Amino acid sequence: MRIVRIVLFILTALLTLPARAVEPGDLALTVTPELNGNASPFSREMVLLRIRGVYRPPILLEEVIQPSLANFSWTQLGRDLWSKTRLPDGQTAIAFERVVAVFPHRPGDFTIEPFIHRLTINDAGTRTVVDVRSPPISLPVASWTKPTGGPDAKDPWWLPAADVTITDSWSPEPETLKIGESARRIVTIEAKGMIAEGLPPRPVMRTRGILTFAGPVTRETILTPGGPVARATYQWDVRPAIADVIPLDAIMIPWFDTDTRTMREAEIPARQIGGGLPDRDTDLRPLDPASPAIVAVAGLAAFGLGLVLIGLGTGGSRPPRLCLDRPVRQALARAAREGDATAFRSVLGGAMQAEPELARAWRADPAIAAGLDALDRAVYGTGGAAPPDLAGLARALSRPIRGRISAPVEDRLAALDGRGTR
Repeated sequence: MRIVRIVLFILTALLTLPARAVEPGDLALTVTPELNGNASPFSREMVLLRIRGVYRPPILLEEVIQPSLANFSWTQLGRDLWSKTRLPDGQTAIAFERVVAVFPHRPGDFTIEPFIHRLTINDAGTRTVVDVRSPPISLPVASWTKPTGGPDAKDPWWLPAADVTITDSWSPEPETLKIGESARRIVTIEAKGMIAEGLPPRPVMRTRGILTFAGPVTRETILTPGGPVARATYQWDVRPAIADVIPLDAIMIPWFDTDTRTMREAEIPARQIGGGLPDRDTDLRPLDPASPAIVAVAGLAAFGLGLVLIGLGTGGSRPPRLCLDRPVRQALARAAREGDATAFRSVLGGAMQAEPELARAWRADPAIAAGLDALDRAVYGTGGAAPPDLAGLARALSRPIRGRISAPVEDRLAALDGRGTR
């Protein structure tokens, strides 16, 4: 199929390009390495080679002959691209593009030998085979000089990438588990500027009191205009074996930021197994039956307290406890960690419409109201205002509130929940 597409493309080109003798400069092939942070790569760090050819004469057949790439592992990213391009003199030509990712095995000064594009062309009506060579490329590979880490360390895993993100999900939530029940944990790691084979093996998740059953690991490389994105998904089935609350520690994934040339860390967050969901008003477990004497005393006390309240004319009930749902709190915290003010604002807007009592309570708190004002200016303002401290604002919004807010103190934040005064 590939040959058929090339032939159809060439036939179209033959209809538009006049037959002419090949001249110097009509055939050009270049190889351009993309260096992360404009610095020499370390061992096992990906370098993209962009191979580009520009050809004036019509092409009948083609074949790319790649050098041996000694001292490098390599993989081609995607298919070859063919297109028409216009040259500075106004004439049209055929453009060829290929992207190859190479990974040096060790430090040193290396040379990437020429790529050869063997073309069968129409040279003034004559079928001619020519070899178009790219210039050799010098590619020095740096040595790791810091005292710890680096590409040669056995532990931790060496992960050079432009960015790393981690998504952690449980079904059901681990805090709800009782002894013998199971939950499935799925962790997804995405790394920009890396292929899937460069992602670490499944992290070890082990602690006292739980049974873990590791599931399959899936890996994929997603090709984007900005380069490849590697994705790995790990899963476990987790079952508590004891009735105690079991803390599950965070798992740190160190990685090398190829843009800033510094070591960083991504985190699989800590969780708690058992013990019930946090921030609940009451424990839903049934109470142990009390003795008849205790029940009688409690009844008399309640009756007496009722008479006192009636005598004082106070029949009020305990104010409700207002708190955001756990998924909303998690979404706010995630947007804060990522520094995404727009996503933070989107989650908050839905929460304010769903929880008008909370929205009124926030308006009555000057510190929270000021943070929401700053958030709105950053997201919707035209002056490029800096967002507030999203992590601090997320913590403030996640705190439960006691009391009943009968009406908003003022309407200065009405725009935040999408409801203005009428």
